[in-house]
Amino acid sequence: MSGSARAFRILRRTFMAVTLAGVAAAPLDLAHAQYPERQITLIVCFPPGGGTDIAARIINTQLGDALGKPVIIENRGGASGNIGIGAAARATPDGHTLLMCSSAYVVNPSLFAQATYDPFKDFTPVMVIGASPNVFVVPAQSEIKSFPDLIARAKANPGKLNWASPGAGTTPHLAVELVKIRTGANMVHIPFQGAGPATQAALAGQVDLYAAAIGSLQGFVHAGTLRAIATTGKQRWPELADVPTLEELGIANAESDTFQAILAPAATPQPAVDRLAKELTALLNQPDIREKYRKAGLAVTAEGPQAFRARIAREVPMYKDIIDKAGLKIQ
Repeated sequence: MSGSARAFRILRRTFMAVTLAGVAAAPLDLAHAQYPERQITLIVCFPPGGGTDIAARIINTQLGDALGKPVIIENRGGASGNIGIGAAARATPDGHTLLMCSSAYVVNPSLFAQATYDPFKDFTPVMVIGASPNVFVVPAQSEIKSFPDLIARAKANPGKLNWASPGAGTTPHLAVELVKIRTGANMVHIPFQGAGPATQAALAGQVDLYAAAIGSLQGFVHAGTLRAIATTGKQRWPELADVPTLEELGIANAESDTFQAILAPAATPQPAVDRLAKELTALLNQPDIREKYRKAGLAVTAEGPQAFRARIAREVPMYKDIIDKAGLKIQ
């Protein structure tokens, strides 16, 4: 066989090998390029009507339009969010099942004696939509006029004042526990099953103090039926600009909020995560979407996967420290 013929045969084999390799790889690449292939289920780990559910419903239709496939909400409430989180963690990691969760995601692993998921290993962070600081309010008829007044009265009358939260282990609950640790104030906690009954108790003057996400209470503050005495944000909330932050009131490193965010099961393909993050970022930069969230009491932050991962790494130990120092644990 001549040298030119041998060279031709080698070249032909090489071409066929490269071609076959490309054909073999094509289905995987095509699958990634076509994400999503079908409707996406967004598991909301709380019942309908709450802050997490509202945050999901503001954006699910527009996200489906952007992705070219519908995004269907499935509420899986119960056990402070653990039921829905666990269901999402066990879902097939192909990008077609996602989780919408609040700050419960970073609180629950330390709060519950039997954790149902690992916040660092069981999910891939996609996007923090936004966060709402908590606010401390007193009934309009209360003799407590300010945060320093509250602390002074609590110290002068240990165990006599009570305070309400939307539930044990919520970020408003932990915000007040942190204040108690830092100031030495002794107040009795009354956990309610949700913001609705707790708010009614505050409006009726049945509790001395109530802490909750700012979006659920700012309307009552504006109406004069509740008096806000402090917020937990890094800066003053624009809708309650005359209410000081805990930092301003001398409680250092007391910033806390309730975020609303989207996660995907661990091992979800990176192209799917990237597509979701890209479309969510574009949506959250739209003025009308941001305004809807603002009216719902949620400040849009649009923190992508890297920033969200850093938030998880920061907040899991932060809340664990509060929970341990306050002696909180749910069996």
